Amino acid sequence: MKVEGEPRAAGAAGALEGDPRRWRALFVVLGAAFMVLLDISIVNVAIPSIQRNLNASFGQVQLVLALYQLAYAVVLITGGRLGDIYGRKLLFMVGMGGFVLASLLCGVAQSPEMLIASRVLQGLMASLMYPQVLSVIQVLFPPHERPQAFAAFGAVIGLATITGPLLGGILIQLNVAGLDWRPIFLVNLPVGIIVLIAASFLLHESRSPTAPRLDLIGVLIVSAGLFLLVWPLVEGRDAGWPAWAYICLVASVPVLFVFALFERGLNARNASPLLVYKLFHNRSFNVGSAVSFLFLAAIPAFFLTFSIFVQIGLGYSALHTGLTTLPFSVGAFLASIASARLAARLGRTILIVGTALLVAGMGLLILTVHGAGNGLTSYQIIPSFLISGLGLGCVVAPLVNVILAGVDPRDAGSASGVLTTVQQVGGAVGVAVIGVIFFGLLAGHSTSVARAYSPGLRRALVGQHVPAPAAAGIVQQFQQCFHDRSSEKDPTVVPPSCRFAGPSNPAVSRILAGTAVAARERNFSDSFDWSLLFNIGLWSATLLLLFALPHRSRAHGEALPGGH
Repeated sequence: MKVEGEPRAAGAAGALEGDPRRWRALFVVLGAAFMVLLDISIVNVAIPSIQRNLNASFGQVQLVLALYQLAYAVVLITGGRLGDIYGRKLLFMVGMGGFVLASLLCGVAQSPEMLIASRVLQGLMASLMYPQVLSVIQVLFPPHERPQAFAAFGAVIGLATITGPLLGGILIQLNVAGLDWRPIFLVNLPVGIIVLIAASFLLHESRSPTAPRLDLIGVLIVSAGLFLLVWPLVEGRDAGWPAWAYICLVASVPVLFVFALFERGLNARNASPLLVYKLFHNRSFNVGSAVSFLFLAAIPAFFLTFSIFVQIGLGYSALHTGLTTLPFSVGAFLASIASARLAARLGRTILIVGTALLVAGMGLLILTVHGAGNGLTSYQIIPSFLISGLGLGCVVAPLVNVILAGVDPRDAGSASGVLTTVQQVGGAVGVAVIGVIFFGLLAGHSTSVARAYSPGLRRALVGQHVPAPAAAGIVQQFQQCFHDRSSEKDPTVVPPSCRFAGPSNPAVSRILAGTAVAARERNFSDSFDWSLLFNIGLWSATLLLLFALPHRSRAHGEALPGGH
């Protein structure tokens, strides 16, 4: 097997520049990157289908999203180092093969627990494969061709953003072979096998002659600390906030502190730490880390609540949901292409403009949802989604390189790896926190919503000649049922208070059903509206922090985005 060193090695760049297979190899590794990114966004539209099919709780569905990102984040830097040590092609093939296997396990999952475990495996395999994509670009392409290669990588990010929700909606709507949501994972099998075969022929093996050692102990400590933080936030509500949830949250602080001390010791001995401590002596990097965490924490949180709101609250189909998000995705795609070029001239200004657009788009969405009430349509959402998508695209593509403008170029690889890790951890924490907020709002607001609809229900019952005492009893039971249903961990479960006894009157049943639907829509609309303040708060904080970054960024392609 032919093994290349870094492209700076004598003669390596020249040899690779003449390799006619490098653009085909790029197509292969970008196909793998597309799969990893697609599996983050495609799951959102499948949430209600997964809940119904597996009888999963809201907390379990949050884990399907959060633990994938968490597993991906904590091993990302290690995955890049493994590629440097043992070979990027080898780690790419192992990661891709494992990702395909994990996708199969997700697609055949028979319980929420099996799906969650399979998603964790998916995240781990993605963390082995994804860093090799960026390293392969560095090794395959000479410096003057890297900007085009990274531009193609940016286009793949935008394409995955667009196609994820839409492809997921189409696959679920088609209900291929009666598999419901499962094809969103099984579709990875043929694509992944093709990528594996092509990679075996088109990729050269390459290693770094100066690869740092592994910090496996650091990975284990930080994984434990982050798990102790995320798990109780997701599962605590479902379990009724028992003592163990608070114990885990408190315990996460000393564990993460031990991780910081351990990494500090490795830095002092220059023993290949997971975190390079001298980066944190740089104010620009510290601010950039906070920006990355806050900005990315809000994105998966938003799409989680939006998907639940429109599908469970308003009754949209998965396809309808995917089509509704299309203006957001198109705006993000177009802005990503433009911002990659503008960032070199505008620096942090492009991030400020993008974040401001996101805050404005979310504010407009709050007004739209509040004004439309139960009559919200996809068309009414288009302006706010288009503005928000343009904002997202202005930030996501150039974010890492703009932050790295204030970092010593010799530390750019380590810094970009840490920033990418921070982004994924932020996404996992954002999903956990928004679950506490949104589902808490659904339960807490349900009583006032039920009371607001009670007078109309009572009048309708009396209009059907239901005696006043009986109508009062039905209204009281409706209030209790609505509260219990809104507080239920599993939305497919029918609480005992919702099992109405006595002879069935078709007219009364229709009145109750209609009132329940209207009240549910109002409860979800109000709860979603208020939860959007979480996004506005995070992006407003991001906007303020951005002014502390250096104004100019280095040229596109000079730093390795998302590297290690």
